[in-house]
Amino acid sequence: MAGTTDPIRAKASKEATDWLILLQDAPDDRDIQTQFATWRDRDPVNAQAWDATVKAADMMAGVLPIYADRWQPAVAGMRAKNGDGVADGSAQRVGADHVVDQTQNQARPASSFVRSSTAPSRRSPVARRIGRRQLVGFGGMAIAASLLAFVMAPKIATTLQADYSTATAEVRTITLADASTVTLAPESAIRVRFDAGMRHIDLLEGEAFFDVTPNRERPFRVSSDAVDVTVLGTGFDVRREPGGTDVTVEHGLVRVDLDGAMPPVSELLEVGQTARVTWQGNVTRNDVPVGQVAVWRQAQLIAQDQPLGSVVDQVRRYYGGTIIVTDGGLAARPVTGVYNLADPVAALRGIARAQNGVVRQITPWVLVVSAS
Repeated sequence: MAGTTDPIRAKASKEATDWLILLQDAPDDRDIQTQFATWRDRDPVNAQAWDATVKAADMMAGVLPIYADRWQPAVAGMRAKNGDGVADGSAQRVGADHVVDQTQNQARPASSFVRSSTAPSRRSPVARRIGRRQLVGFGGMAIAASLLAFVMAPKIATTLQADYSTATAEVRTITLADASTVTLAPESAIRVRFDAGMRHIDLLEGEAFFDVTPNRERPFRVSSDAVDVTVLGTGFDVRREPGGTDVTVEHGLVRVDLDGAMPPVSELLEVGQTARVTWQGNVTRNDVPVGQVAVWRQAQLIAQDQPLGSVVDQVRRYYGGTIIVTDGGLAARPVTGVYNLADPVAALRGIARAQNGVVRQITPWVLVVSAS
């Protein structure tokens, strides 16, 4: 199936999102159910778009409740202000992809909004009071609010701890007090702790390239959680990921330590060497051409037999929305290629094509990667 660059499929994808919002906001409206069924059955492209939209929505429904206590009150207030209340008070609607029952606090899948019952039609108060355009607008705002909270909530604490940070697609170079420089990749954050005997940087999130001014009296140390990288003067890249830390040396020599592992880890890396250290203390070493160290500084992504999911994680820092990979098997497949991070959507499509996958735009801020 082609990506949403096909105007017919792009139109079907947008219409599927609109229908999802309408069905959520008026789940018992038989007129809307009938109109939806007519639209879905009119063209196989519509049916495919609907299936993909529901799958993505249900995936988000399973994730968003992690921060429900933070975004539900805001969304409820927004809906109350707009007069989009709930007739019986038993449920709080928070978007096209998620409904929370206040008595049981259980997520309701998006697919449940399509009914096959022949019960008499009951025009919902929402449908009577406002039109389709307003419904879509309110539903879209709710999705946006919940997605924004989902993306931003875990970053708030990190930002408060950081001395320097970057936003999506932002690359920033900082000159430190000792004349060393740090180049931050997008969505990255560091904390600086210098004293008379040590220069210490905490990599709180993301990735950074360090070009260190030599000073034998004051070692330079970068900590990524429990992994420490110590140098005297060198240029190297550190990337913090959920499973561990990657360290790659462009020039000079570094020592990578993980004292909390059993046995403790201590690795020396020279020019053109890279190591991944997991939080459990497993170490994977490789060689890399010096010209490929931290190529994100030139808005490039070079993958060499890396899992598709890991490569997509790097693209996420350049895309101002949410990227969902629907298939764990697809995420584990290896990808090799060079991609332009200045155009993250095109890069994502290229990554997907490498494993015969496709990218669909479910909403203006949600991209879904799936097997073709």
